[in-house]
Amino acid sequence: MKKLEVVIKPFKLDDVKEALNEKGIVGMTVTEVKGYGRQKGHKEIYRGAEYVVDFMPKLKIEIVAADDRVDEIIETICKAANTGKIGDGKIFVLPVDDVIRIRTGERGSEAI
Repeated sequence: MKKLEVVIKPFKLDDVKEALNEKGIVGMTVTEVKGYGRQKGHKEIYRGAEYVVDFMPKLKIEIVAADDRVDEIIETICKAANTGKIGDGKIFVLPVDDVIRIRTGERGSEAI
């Protein structure tokens, strides 16, 4: 099993969710986060004062999936989240040793 941590632009969430639902991927956790990379920040003016916004608003999606579905999920997310502009996001793939469903006690891939 793998855990995918996906950082995307907030307005792309619905596109990503719909694309994953079409592929039968329905479980995910979404968190509002802030960060920056190559996109860096930008300047804004608020009540006449200029200030720098260092951290850009993003969404982090976490998905745990069986190894054989990971490539399909990555491809689906890349297509759905791509705008072609800097700051589209990143996908981190991490190993998962075990998953336990609290309600039933199921473990491993049955608990996903």
